[in-house]
Amino acid sequence: MRFTTYSKYKGRWLDALNIEALLEQLSDFLLDGGFAGGPDFHPYWGWSGLEDTHSTDALKQALLRALLESGELTPEMIEELRGEGQGDADVQRQLAALLDELIQKLVEEGYISVEGGKPTLPGATYDVTGQGQVDRAKEAAQSVEFNLTQKGMDFLGYRALRGLLGAMGKASFGAHDTPHLSTGIEAEAASRPYEFGDTMNLDISATLKHAIEREGLTVPLPLRHDDLMVHQAEFRSSCATVLLLDISHSMILYGEDRFTPAKRVALALSHLIRTQFPGDSLKVVTFGDRAQEIPLSQLAKAQVGPYHTNTAEGLETARRLLGAQKMDMRQIIMITDGKPSAMTLSDGRVYTNSGGLDPHILQRTFHEVAACRKAGILINTFMLARDPYLVQFVQKVSEIARGKAYFTSTMTLGQYIMMDFMKRKRRRMR
Repeated sequence: MRFTTYSKYKGRWLDALNIEALLEQLSDFLLDGGFAGGPDFHPYWGWSGLEDTHSTDALKQALLRALLESGELTPEMIEELRGEGQGDADVQRQLAALLDELIQKLVEEGYISVEGGKPTLPGATYDVTGQGQVDRAKEAAQSVEFNLTQKGMDFLGYRALRGLLGAMGKASFGAHDTPHLSTGIEAEAASRPYEFGDTMNLDISATLKHAIEREGLTVPLPLRHDDLMVHQAEFRSSCATVLLLDISHSMILYGEDRFTPAKRVALALSHLIRTQFPGDSLKVVTFGDRAQEIPLSQLAKAQVGPYHTNTAEGLETARRLLGAQKMDMRQIIMITDGKPSAMTLSDGRVYTNSGGLDPHILQRTFHEVAACRKAGILINTFMLARDPYLVQFVQKVSEIARGKAYFTSTMTLGQYIMMDFMKRKRRRMR
């Protein structure tokens, strides 16, 4: 006879770890604005992108910091990481194995993907303290890149959206409301007589009441065309949005990363539109020396570069994208922190002037703003600086486009944008 012996499952430490909470702690690292200039590209601008934020080695270091801050590690592991331990090789091996398991779990659950090979080598050790020599395992981890999957992007977008709406005191949200009424499915207003072309969403009670008032209570009850009453519902419009992101070098100057909060807002808006406004669309355009549309799937990897600010081409690209959208509402949300300092000439060359408000660049920029207004596109500008000449520039843009200007900071940027977007539910742009 065959016997099977069962033992009590003790579980692993990793099974009790909240992966989603850990991933949320890593959001700043995963959405790091970075700098695309490369090592020492412009040393006088400050930090110039010496760190690699896309390798599995960088991910392991970020995981270590998150675990250290969350208090999930044993006292021996914490001492080892802080350099207060005895250099215990067994503890270091446990930490290295834990990091490999964490990355594998993130891959298995679909939050990240690993490209370029395996992040570890059989029989190799990984220096978790960062104080030893680079061994084979660390060299391998530095050569292997990871990417956020669509699930990972959706998760970060959901958490960002929840945090923004929570800060605003909003618990729920729906479609874009307008003052106009239509004969849709949801009955939210008094019924009215049926007109040709209306949806046949009949108000049976009101229809029978009209017929009885005319004919009296008889069987059968004759109905006429003018007896028909239909429910009214609030007309809900669709909205096409282009998020225009400044990637000039000033977005990470002076020790302040202004680009990562902007990317977080983009993810939150994307999640909001996909889940609550399925008829809406969102596209992202970056503008530095030149402007280009980037897919939302690549947003996490977008970086600031040693660029000027070609606002005119950014607006032109956004206007072209919105022109192809057959929506009731079309808007540009522009996030920037500097003056226009570049424009694209007719031959494709880029003319730049960082010395002040160049009249030629300003004229081209205002021309694009006016073109957006003519096309019925609203421009709302979110300025992350408060210099007097920038205030005048933004006010002029708002005056021409009949949009709004918000002077905000990285701390309140998301709340301002979400409040403005949600207010569009209550009115229709003409």
